[in-house]
Parts: sequence; C-alpha cells; structure tokens
Amino acid sequence: MAKATKRKVFDYSLDFQSIDFRKHPEFYTIGKGEQGVLVVEPYKSEILPHWKFKTESEAKESSTKIYQLFLEYLKANDFPGADMARKFLQMGWTRARRYANHKGGRKHDKTSGDLLPRIVDPVKAAAAAIFYEKYVEAREHEAYRKLMAIHLETHEAK
Repeated sequence: MAKATKRKVFDYSLDFQSIDFRKHPEFYTIGKGEQGVLVVEPYKSEILPHWKFKTESEAKESSTKIYQLFLEYLKANDFPGADMARKFLQMGWTRARRYANHKGGRKHDKTSGDLLPRIVDPVKAAAAAIFYEKYVEAREHEAYRKLMAIHLETHEAK
C-alpha cells in the first residue's frame, strides 16, 4: 500500500498581495476544503467574476465557465490554477446549499446564536446540484489527480 503524503497546513501568513502563484507554485498549499479561495492570485481575480449561484441558470453558466478555466489550467500544467477552479466549484456547491437550507444563508441567529430553522429552497438546491456535479467532475479528473500528486510530492511533502 502506498504511503499517504502528509500535506502542509495552509499558510495564511504569506503576503498574498505580492505573490503570483502562477509564477511561484512552490508557495501554493492545497489546504483543506476551500482554504485560500479568496486570496490566491492571479486565480481569484480570474475566476471570481464568473462565480454566481443564485439561480439554476446562473449556476449552469458559472459552473461551465469555471470548469472551462479548470481545463485550461490543466492544459497549461498549472496545478494551483486548476485547484483554485476546483475550490470555486466546491464553494459554489456549499454556498448554494447553505442558501437552499437557510433563508439569507444564515445558519445561526445574529443575536442569540441559536440555530435557525431549516428551509428547502428548490431553486438554490438545483443550483447546488449543478455545482456539485462539476465539482466532482473536477475533483476526479485524471489529469488533475496526476498534477496534484506531483504538486504534493514536489512542494508539500514534509
């Protein structure tokens, strides 16, 4: 059985304003879940304008465009870019799901901290399903998985 590579913890102390992660992939850390999705450049600026999840049609257009960027990053052997696109797809799924379950996207009352009642918004649920499908497609993409293994071995092995 192959030994699992221990990943580095996402380093929020980096100077995200000055690092171009396309030029310096050695500074990129995968982290957990969606960590870094709103700070890692130039990818945040390239992907964020396309990220929309309020309606089913927005989710289709958005997830298709972000997946297209994902494929372009893969073609360029740009793992940080591909991983960031994957994270935006994941975030589209999780945010749409939160809004599908909680009106206004809030899980807890602002003042009391009490858990708010769960609702079912079928529009947001459909948007979440669209993003989830693209997220899984990206996460399981063979070229992505190969680039991730190389990145982990080259830049994140402890």
